[in-house]
Amino acid sequence: MKRRELLLLLCGATTAPRAPRAQQKMMPVIGFLDGYWPPPNGPFAQGLNQAGFVEGQNVSVERRWAEGHYDRLPALAADLVARKVGVIVTNGGTPPALAAKSATSTIPIVFINVGDPVGIGLVASLARPGGNITGFTNISNELMPKLVELACELVPQTKVIALLVNPDNPNAHGVIRNTQEAAREKGVQLSVLKAGTEGDIDSAFASLRQLQAGGLVIDPDGFFNTGGRRGQIVALAARFAIPAIYPHPQYVVAGGLISYGIDDDPVYRQAGIYAGKVLKGEKPADLPVQQPTTFELVVNLKTAKALGLRIPLSILARAEEVIE
Repeated sequence: MKRRELLLLLCGATTAPRAPRAQQKMMPVIGFLDGYWPPPNGPFAQGLNQAGFVEGQNVSVERRWAEGHYDRLPALAADLVARKVGVIVTNGGTPPALAAKSATSTIPIVFINVGDPVGIGLVASLARPGGNITGFTNISNELMPKLVELACELVPQTKVIALLVNPDNPNAHGVIRNTQEAAREKGVQLSVLKAGTEGDIDSAFASLRQLQAGGLVIDPDGFFNTGGRRGQIVALAARFAIPAIYPHPQYVVAGGLISYGIDDDPVYRQAGIYAGKVLKGEKPADLPVQQPTTFELVVNLKTAKALGLRIPLSILARAEEVIE
């Protein structure tokens, strides 16, 4: 063999294509769909970490939110499905959960803070959800009688209690029904005020004097507890001097009178754990829907004084937190 031919042969051998490396495994993606604002990250991330996932290292999160415009949710859910996420987590109550369900029957879904997941057809039962959906209920429907009870305990002489509810939430009918039943048992009349916009909230409060309502119960719907609407409601309650009972402690921290409801942080943490379990291969059908087990009663004595109200000792004795 000639020297030139030998050199060409050797060069060809050194430049021959190598066998392709094993393809790197794709990082799993979580789609987070919120009905209102960017979803809280802290407690959810803690749950993910507990399940063995760290965002940016071995999992990524695609976040979408509707800013309270429920009509945007179907397109946002469809976008997450098109991105082939491994699991969709929904927050903000019933509307985002229903939008996710309509968008996919195969991608696992973990919902957060849905009032009545069985009643609205999200799952077959709490113990055996079936299908591709599981999550966490805030049992908002069952919470309403307790809020009515607190209103009557605060203002025992009242004959009328008002309920502020968001009519755009599919769970509104259940909230109204349970509140009406509770008011009937307490022997008071219930006036239902419906508000789906900031302007509606202003109009609802303006009608309180004509209704002669002695107390106001706020629907647990996330629409009222996000953006500037929480502050709007607390300010209006002060302006119209109406004792208002809220479903979340954030209202009381902002100056509201009294709240009774669940602490959301443990729920978000557990949702992160559930999302991690699903990414590891567990099926939503095998993960029971969880209900809250602890509730917090928070009282703002400064607000009570401004309203000329004396908080009964029976309430103060049960309060987890008293703001002075």
